Order: sequence, then C-alpha cells, then structure tokens
Amino acid sequence: MMKKVFLGLAISALIGLPVLAALKAGDMAPDFAAKASLAGKEFNFSLQDALKKGPVVVYFYPSAYTKGCDLEAHTFAEQKDKFDAAGATIIGVSADSIARLDAFSADPSYCAGKFPVASDADHSIATSYNLNTTTAKPDATDVRGDMIGHDFIERTTFVIGKNHKIIATFSSKDDKLMPDQHVEKSLEIVQQLASK
Repeated sequence: MMKKVFLGLAISALIGLPVLAALKAGDMAPDFAAKASLAGKEFNFSLQDALKKGPVVVYFYPSAYTKGCDLEAHTFAEQKDKFDAAGATIIGVSADSIARLDAFSADPSYCAGKFPVASDADHSIATSYNLNTTTAKPDATDVRGDMIGHDFIERTTFVIGKNHKIIATFSSKDDKLMPDQHVEKSLEIVQQLASK
C-alpha cells in the first residue's frame, strides 16, 4: 500500500514540474528586440523589422569565445553571402554582455563583421523560446583566458518565416548536431524557401 501511495506522489510531483521544450515548427515566433552588435557597432535589433525583409535564422549559442560557438559563428560568417542570396537574415543570441559581443562581432576569426549577435543577459528571449539555461562554473574561462561570468543558453536554431511562423527548429542536444551543422541545415532551409 505504501509503495502505491509513494508512486502516486512521485508521479504527481513529476506531472507538476514544468517541462521546457523549445518552440517547434508551426509555432509563432515571439517577437523580440535586443541590444546587438555588428562589426563592433551597437544597434537595436528587432525581429519584427528583420522579418519584413525575409526569413530570419535566430541561433542561440552558449558563449562567445568558446570552441563550438566560435566554429558556429565562423561558419555563419563564411556562408553569409549564401544566406543573403536566399534573402535571409542571421542573428546570433547569447547571454554574453554587449561588451563581449562588440569584440566577438568584429573579430575576423568569428563573426568577422558579417552578421549581428545580440545580448540576452537576462534570458528573456531564450525564455520566450522555451530554451533552458545552465549556470557556468564559477572559474569558467573562454579561449582567450577571460572569465565567462554568464549563464549558457542551450544551442538551438530557429528558422522563422516572414509570417512569424517557425519553419524549423533544431538543437545540438535533441538532434545531435555539431555547431557547424546548424549553419548547414538552416542554409538548406532558407535556400529551399527562396526557390519556391
């Protein structure tokens, strides 16, 4: 009898826990505006304004100046002309401070001044897309040896259509994608959209 009561309580407790799952294809993408940096110059990025021009690839990543994120940014920069040809905008989003992103966005080894990255220091954008964040270890440093000092947003990419609907969602955790594969998959999707 006690086992049944305990099992019932355990199941009730699990049901009561919020389960975060990233927004999926077909969901409406939450609008957001954020302080962003392009080639080291700060500006206010607006998803609503970007969508007026065409589809937008919103990619969330854990931290500037970390190996996987550096590879992803560099790959997006290398492929930027192809995204432009498909009429698509790229915006990277992390919990990095805008000061870190000013350097990262201009660095020729990473964003190379080709696309903007936005600061989501309070996680409000990540939360609106149902993304999880994890706390960085207190002594975590980046590839430059600098302290990271912010939480990590899970690596997830959204391709959003002009109508604000999410066309595709993929994550490193759920889809077992390497950082550069986020670029390949999102490019494939925007190119398909452009060919219709």
